[in-house]
Amino acid sequence: MKIVTFQDIKNNPEIKTYIAKADEVLSHLGFTEHSFAHVTRCAVYARDILMSLGYDERTCELGEIAGYMHDIGNLINRIDHAQSGAIMAFRILDHMEMPPEEIATVVTAIGNHDEGTAVPVNAVAAALILADKTDVRRSRVRNRDMLTFDIHDRVNYAVEDSSFTIDAKRRTVSLNISIDTSICAVMDYFEIFLGRMLLCKKAAEFLEVVFELTINGVRLL
Repeated sequence: MKIVTFQDIKNNPEIKTYIAKADEVLSHLGFTEHSFAHVTRCAVYARDILMSLGYDERTCELGEIAGYMHDIGNLINRIDHAQSGAIMAFRILDHMEMPPEEIATVVTAIGNHDEGTAVPVNAVAAALILADKTDVRRSRVRNRDMLTFDIHDRVNYAVEDSSFTIDAKRRTVSLNISIDTSICAVMDYFEIFLGRMLLCKKAAEFLEVVFELTINGVRLL
Protein backbone atom coordinates (compact mmCIF):
# COMPACT_ATOMS: atom_id res chain seq x y z
CA MET A 1 0.00 0.00 0.00
CA LYS A 2 1.19 3.54 -0.64
CA ILE A 3 0.05 7.14 -0.46
CA VAL A 4 -1.56 8.13 -3.77
CA THR A 5 -1.48 11.91 -4.06
CA PHE A 6 -3.73 14.21 -6.04
CA GLN A 7 -0.81 14.97 -8.34
CA ASP A 8 -0.46 11.23 -9.01
CA ILE A 9 -4.12 11.22 -10.06
CA LYS A 10 -3.90 14.39 -12.12
CA ASN A 11 -0.81 13.19 -13.97
CA ASN A 12 -2.14 9.68 -14.64
CA PRO A 13 -2.56 9.24 -18.43
CA GLU A 14 -5.28 6.61 -17.99
CA ILE A 15 -7.43 8.97 -15.93
CA LYS A 16 -6.80 11.86 -18.33
CA THR A 17 -7.99 9.70 -21.21
CA TYR A 18 -11.15 8.61 -19.41
CA ILE A 19 -12.06 12.18 -18.48
CA ALA A 20 -11.56 13.40 -22.05
CA LYS A 21 -13.43 10.49 -23.64
CA ALA A 22 -16.28 10.67 -21.12
CA ASP A 23 -16.76 14.34 -21.98
CA GLU A 24 -16.68 13.45 -25.67
CA VAL A 25 -19.56 11.03 -25.09
CA LEU A 26 -21.57 13.72 -23.31
CA SER A 27 -20.85 16.16 -26.11
CA HIS A 28 -22.47 13.79 -28.61
CA LEU A 29 -25.43 13.38 -26.25
CA GLY A 30 -25.91 17.14 -26.05
CA PHE A 31 -24.84 17.66 -22.42
CA THR A 32 -22.93 20.63 -21.06
CA GLU A 33 -19.16 20.51 -20.48
CA HIS A 34 -17.95 17.83 -18.07
CA SER A 35 -14.28 17.91 -18.99
CA PHE A 36 -11.14 19.15 -17.22
CA ALA A 37 -12.57 22.57 -16.34
CA HIS A 38 -15.47 20.97 -14.50
CA VAL A 39 -13.60 18.18 -12.73
CA THR A 40 -10.74 20.49 -11.72
CA ARG A 41 -13.24 22.93 -10.22
CA CYS A 42 -14.92 20.09 -8.35
CA ALA A 43 -11.56 18.90 -7.03
CA VAL A 44 -10.59 22.37 -5.81
CA TYR A 45 -13.95 23.11 -4.20
CA ALA A 46 -14.29 19.70 -2.55
CA ARG A 47 -10.87 20.18 -0.97
CA ASP A 48 -11.62 23.78 0.04
CA ILE A 49 -14.91 22.81 1.69
CA LEU A 50 -13.31 20.09 3.78
CA MET A 51 -10.25 22.18 4.65
CA SER A 52 -12.36 25.18 5.68
CA LEU A 53 -14.41 22.97 7.98
CA GLY A 54 -11.37 21.59 9.76
CA TYR A 55 -10.98 18.13 8.24
CA ASP A 56 -7.51 16.58 8.24
CA GLU A 57 -5.19 17.02 5.28
CA ARG A 58 -5.58 13.49 3.94
CA THR A 59 -9.38 13.66 3.98
CA CYS A 60 -9.13 16.94 2.08
CA GLU A 61 -6.88 15.31 -0.50
CA LEU A 62 -9.27 12.36 -0.87
CA GLY A 63 -12.02 14.91 -1.56
CA GLU A 64 -9.79 16.44 -4.22
CA ILE A 65 -9.20 13.01 -5.79
CA ALA A 66 -12.90 12.13 -5.75
CA GLY A 67 -13.76 15.50 -7.31
CA TYR A 68 -11.30 14.98 -10.15
CA MET A 69 -12.42 11.42 -10.93
CA HIS A 70 -16.16 11.67 -10.24
CA ASP A 71 -17.42 11.82 -13.85
CA ILE A 72 -15.33 9.13 -15.56
CA GLY A 73 -18.36 6.81 -15.58
CA ASN A 74 -19.89 8.92 -18.33
CA LEU A 75 -17.50 7.03 -20.60
CA ILE A 76 -19.82 4.03 -20.26
CA ASN A 77 -23.21 5.77 -20.23
CA ARG A 78 -24.81 8.82 -18.67
CA ILE A 79 -27.33 6.55 -16.97
CA ASP A 80 -25.90 5.25 -13.67
CA HIS A 81 -22.61 7.03 -14.42
CA ALA A 82 -21.92 7.53 -10.73
CA GLN A 83 -21.94 3.79 -10.07
CA SER A 84 -19.99 3.01 -13.25
CA GLY A 85 -17.45 5.66 -12.30
CA ALA A 86 -17.08 4.23 -8.81
CA ILE A 87 -16.26 0.80 -10.23
CA MET A 88 -13.77 2.29 -12.68
CA ALA A 89 -12.18 4.34 -9.89
CA PHE A 90 -11.88 1.22 -7.72
CA ARG A 91 -9.93 -0.58 -10.44
CA ILE A 92 -7.62 2.38 -11.06
CA LEU A 93 -6.92 3.16 -7.41
CA ASP A 94 -6.43 -0.51 -6.54
CA HIS A 95 -3.84 -0.81 -9.30
CA MET A 96 -2.14 2.32 -7.91
CA GLU A 97 -1.98 0.52 -4.53
CA MET A 98 -4.04 3.02 -2.57
CA PRO A 99 -5.02 1.59 0.85
CA PRO A 100 -8.45 -0.10 0.84
CA GLU A 101 -9.91 2.26 3.46
CA GLU A 102 -9.05 5.26 1.29
CA ILE A 103 -10.34 3.55 -1.86
CA ALA A 104 -13.59 2.92 -0.02
CA THR A 105 -13.93 6.62 0.84
CA VAL A 106 -13.30 7.77 -2.73
CA VAL A 107 -15.49 5.24 -4.52
CA THR A 108 -18.32 5.77 -2.04
CA ALA A 109 -18.22 9.49 -2.76
CA ILE A 110 -18.15 8.97 -6.54
CA GLY A 111 -20.97 6.43 -6.37
CA ASN A 112 -23.13 8.85 -4.38
CA HIS A 113 -22.73 12.13 -6.29
CA ASP A 114 -25.54 11.95 -8.89
CA GLU A 115 -28.84 13.45 -7.78
CA GLY A 116 -30.87 10.44 -8.89
CA THR A 117 -29.22 8.15 -6.33
CA ALA A 118 -26.96 10.42 -4.27
CA VAL A 119 -26.74 10.30 -0.50
CA PRO A 120 -24.12 12.24 1.51
CA VAL A 121 -22.89 9.14 3.31
CA ASN A 122 -19.50 10.51 4.34
CA ALA A 123 -17.76 13.88 4.47
CA VAL A 124 -16.02 13.41 1.11
CA ALA A 125 -19.32 12.50 -0.56
CA ALA A 126 -20.99 15.56 0.95
CA ALA A 127 -18.20 17.86 -0.20
CA LEU A 128 -18.27 16.34 -3.70
CA ILE A 129 -22.03 16.85 -3.98
CA LEU A 130 -21.68 20.51 -3.07
CA ALA A 131 -18.75 21.06 -5.41
CA ASP A 132 -20.43 19.31 -8.34
CA LYS A 133 -23.96 20.68 -8.08
CA THR A 134 -22.89 24.30 -7.66
CA ASP A 135 -20.91 24.39 -10.92
CA VAL A 136 -23.37 26.49 -12.91
CA ARG A 137 -21.78 28.79 -15.48
CA ARG A 138 -22.17 30.06 -19.03
CA SER A 139 -18.88 28.55 -20.19
CA ARG A 140 -20.26 25.03 -19.70
CA VAL A 141 -22.67 25.50 -22.63
CA ARG A 142 -21.26 24.03 -25.84
CA ASN A 143 -24.10 25.03 -28.15
CA ARG A 144 -23.73 28.65 -29.28
CA ASP A 145 -26.95 28.81 -31.31
CA MET A 146 -29.48 30.24 -28.86
CA LEU A 147 -32.33 29.34 -31.20
CA THR A 148 -31.64 25.65 -30.60
CA PHE A 149 -31.03 25.85 -26.83
CA ASP A 150 -32.77 23.29 -24.66
CA ILE A 151 -33.65 24.27 -21.09
CA HIS A 152 -30.28 23.09 -19.74
CA ASP A 153 -28.42 25.27 -22.26
CA ARG A 154 -30.67 28.22 -21.55
CA VAL A 155 -30.34 28.00 -17.77
CA ASN A 156 -26.55 27.69 -17.81
CA TYR A 157 -26.11 30.34 -20.50
CA ALA A 158 -28.26 32.79 -18.54
CA VAL A 159 -25.82 32.73 -15.62
CA GLU A 160 -23.77 35.91 -15.84
CA ASP A 161 -21.89 35.38 -12.59
CA SER A 162 -21.61 32.54 -10.09
CA SER A 163 -19.65 32.28 -6.86
CA PHE A 164 -19.38 29.63 -4.19
CA THR A 165 -18.20 30.66 -0.74
CA ILE A 166 -17.52 28.86 2.52
CA ASP A 167 -17.81 30.72 5.83
CA ALA A 168 -16.48 28.49 8.60
CA LYS A 169 -17.37 30.98 11.33
CA ARG A 170 -21.02 31.27 10.25
CA ARG A 171 -21.05 27.56 9.33
CA THR A 172 -22.48 28.32 5.88
CA VAL A 173 -21.75 27.33 2.29
CA SER A 174 -23.29 29.73 -0.22
CA LEU A 175 -24.01 29.72 -3.93
CA ASN A 176 -24.61 33.21 -5.32
CA ILE A 177 -25.84 33.50 -8.90
CA SER A 178 -26.70 36.39 -11.20
CA ILE A 179 -29.13 35.36 -13.96
CA ASP A 180 -30.05 37.30 -17.10
CA THR A 181 -33.82 36.93 -16.87
CA SER A 182 -34.24 37.90 -20.53
CA ILE A 183 -32.64 34.53 -21.35
CA CYS A 184 -34.03 32.42 -18.53
CA ALA A 185 -36.59 33.01 -15.80
CA VAL A 186 -35.59 32.16 -12.25
CA MET A 187 -38.36 29.54 -12.23
CA ASP A 188 -36.67 27.78 -15.16
CA TYR A 189 -33.58 27.46 -12.99
CA PHE A 190 -35.64 25.76 -10.30
CA GLU A 191 -37.30 23.44 -12.82
CA ILE A 192 -33.88 22.03 -13.66
CA PHE A 193 -31.94 22.45 -10.44
CA LEU A 194 -34.38 22.21 -7.53
CA GLY A 195 -33.45 18.57 -6.87
CA ARG A 196 -29.76 19.46 -6.97
CA MET A 197 -30.18 22.36 -4.59
CA LEU A 198 -32.12 20.22 -2.10
CA LEU A 199 -29.35 17.64 -2.34
CA CYS A 200 -26.83 20.40 -1.57
CA LYS A 201 -28.92 21.26 1.48
CA LYS A 202 -28.70 17.63 2.68
CA ALA A 203 -24.97 17.51 1.99
CA ALA A 204 -24.44 20.69 3.97
CA GLU A 205 -26.46 19.29 6.86
CA PHE A 206 -24.19 16.22 6.91
CA LEU A 207 -21.22 18.59 7.29
CA GLU A 208 -23.15 20.47 10.01
CA VAL A 209 -23.36 23.69 8.00
CA VAL A 210 -26.19 25.56 6.26
CA PHE A 211 -26.52 25.75 2.48
CA GLU A 212 -27.59 29.15 1.15
CA LEU A 213 -28.77 29.88 -2.41
CA THR A 214 -29.05 33.49 -3.58
CA ILE A 215 -30.23 34.41 -7.08
CA ASN A 216 -30.18 38.02 -8.28
CA GLY A 217 -29.75 39.23 -4.71
CA VAL A 218 -32.67 37.27 -3.27
CA ARG A 219 -31.99 34.41 -0.87
CA LEU A 220 -34.11 31.42 -1.91
CA LEU A 221 -32.67 28.70 0.34
